[in-house]
Amino acid sequence: MDIGLCGLPRSGKTTLWKILTGQEVPPGARPETRRGVTRVPDPRLERLAALFRPKKTTPATVTYVDLAPMEKGSGRADNPILGELRKSEALLLVLRAWDDPADPHPEGSVDPSRDLDSLETEFLLADMDVAQRRLERLDGIIAKTNREEDRRERELLGRVLALLEEERPLREVEFTTEELKTLRGYAFLSARPLLVAVNLPEDRTGELTAGPEAIGLGRLAGRPGCDYVALSARIEEEIATLDEDDARAFREDLGIEQPALDRLIRASYRLLGLISFFTVGEDECRAWTIRRGTAARQAAGAIHSDLEKGFIRAETIGWEELLDAGSLAAARERGTLRLEGKDYLVQDGDVMHIRHAS
Repeated sequence: MDIGLCGLPRSGKTTLWKILTGQEVPPGARPETRRGVTRVPDPRLERLAALFRPKKTTPATVTYVDLAPMEKGSGRADNPILGELRKSEALLLVLRAWDDPADPHPEGSVDPSRDLDSLETEFLLADMDVAQRRLERLDGIIAKTNREEDRRERELLGRVLALLEEERPLREVEFTTEELKTLRGYAFLSARPLLVAVNLPEDRTGELTAGPEAIGLGRLAGRPGCDYVALSARIEEEIATLDEDDARAFREDLGIEQPALDRLIRASYRLLGLISFFTVGEDECRAWTIRRGTAARQAAGAIHSDLEKGFIRAETIGWEELLDAGSLAAARERGTLRLEGKDYLVQDGDVMHIRHAS
């Protein structure tokens, strides 16, 4: 899973990326695209590993992509920053809510609501540019061939362009399955799930668990395909330098219940409709990420394509049931380890062993 970080200059975007990935960026380094892989914290996997004591424990991962800052006028289809952003499955929008005269906001004042509007406008303009260019090409193609599929695509893109001109992000519009398949090839930015991270100053930690309304972003509440997390990148950056015990004590003193990393990853999974299942054994305990509603056979394909092709059955048990039983053998004796067919919808936290034909 790739998540693209974007934001205006001096928003704290790269600081947040450093916290998420554990990587360093030298002071004064020029803006560029940076990729970093983050292990997904999962207490369930830790408890399963404690039971099986495997040679290797492999958590799920998320790739965070830090892009150069967005500027006004960035909303062009040929903008390389947006080109990189289109490769991401979701957008992580970093908004500045801290003020510092020594490090002024590029707009002269701090206003997360204004910055959100500005960035969303650039996405809409970029999508309009993509749609308009394709419509112009389609007009020429239809004039020569008049194919039905081209006319259908033109009608769809005409609707899309009208929606964008009304400033409606495509993530908030319902399309048919066939229409979504067509639109997927355009990688419209306003169709991407949007996670908004508001970067608060150190003296506003009381707002970390408040809703978006507390920061003037109430319009995010209930919007399809959107989620919201408040954090303080400066505090999290300081915590990252501490050992585990000191970090826990520091968070408790500030009333921070969970690290920003945990909250952002959980929000990302929720936004993208993702869940985890596990494979366990003496060699390895591992977490696998799939979309909610994935059938057992397709989930087996996340492990290896051969398992999907030769799928027979999936030995399945909930992670808590397995811990309660104490072993797979005990779970079999209890009857809690069950056999599921190819159409079984995998549940979050399932532990699975795939039976397959070699």
